[in-house]
Amino acid sequence: MIMEIVIGLCIIAVGAFFQSSSYVPIHKIRQWSWESYWMVQGVFAWLFFPLLGALLAVPSGESLWTLYAAHPKESLLTVLFGALWGIGGLTFGLSMRYLGVALGQSIALGLCSGLGAVLGPVFTGNTSDLTAALWIGVVVTLIGIAIIGVAGGMKTAALPEEERKKAVKDFNFTKGLLVAVLSGVMSACFSIGLSFGNPLHWEATRPIFASLPATLLVTVGGFLTNAGYCLSQNAKNHTFGDYRQGGLWVHNLLFCCLAGLLWYSQFFGLSLGKGFLEGHSAVLLAFSWCILMALNVTFSNVWGIILHEWKGVSRKTVFVLLLGLAVLVFSCFLPQLL
Repeated sequence: MIMEIVIGLCIIAVGAFFQSSSYVPIHKIRQWSWESYWMVQGVFAWLFFPLLGALLAVPSGESLWTLYAAHPKESLLTVLFGALWGIGGLTFGLSMRYLGVALGQSIALGLCSGLGAVLGPVFTGNTSDLTAALWIGVVVTLIGIAIIGVAGGMKTAALPEEERKKAVKDFNFTKGLLVAVLSGVMSACFSIGLSFGNPLHWEATRPIFASLPATLLVTVGGFLTNAGYCLSQNAKNHTFGDYRQGGLWVHNLLFCCLAGLLWYSQFFGLSLGKGFLEGHSAVLLAFSWCILMALNVTFSNVWGIILHEWKGVSRKTVFVLLLGLAVLVFSCFLPQLL
């Protein structure tokens, strides 16, 4: 039992690491506006790779369409909450644009983590999943993220404006904070969508692939929201010409594809990890969403350090940051210890 739990947590951790790395390839994209590369990477992140993942769950002789048609209410609600999550996904990118990878992801994913773990069971009526161990784990996770937020505030207060602009070109703390809060609240709808999508699998589907058909519907809903916004920004900013730059397509498409693959890996890993936890740890299974978000925050801050977003801060700030990261890692195992 212990080995299955360890394997499940390790798989979720690998997915979280890949997700936190997904914004690194975007820095390699050349001469495209934000709305153009966000649209193209979304095709890979929210359509192409989720479809490939969902197909792994389809037994021989079945199809995704017949599965969704057999559960129209659950499918519709899953797509609907996916569209709401799309608002969070859209503003998620903007939060990092204004706050940087470390601080932007910390705030947005912190809210997403706590609300997602709690609201999924509430909306679907499965309140039996809201155990004391789950609540304690959520609280400790939020404490860890709050500590990292304090470190981000210390960094903001200490660094000169020129240094902040050098690390994050469009840095704007007030605007970024508002966007990050909105992103966190709406991003929790992904977890709610997955909860409504629990019936969307076949009995013959292996447990490690069971949530992938629902994941596809959530990401399709999110793609519709993001595509609408990006195309409207293309029209507003006269950037449709980005898509006609033939000499850049191979290069930019490659990095958009890589970014999309890395992003989707978090939910592919979540599905695989939950498959190993199922039957071995009901508490960690219910807490798996929070584990994923906590690890996303942890690894995003590691990338923030690598990308020099914490360059020049005091040792005290670094200590607070590392303390927050340690609390987050601890929170991933805490529910199993209670």
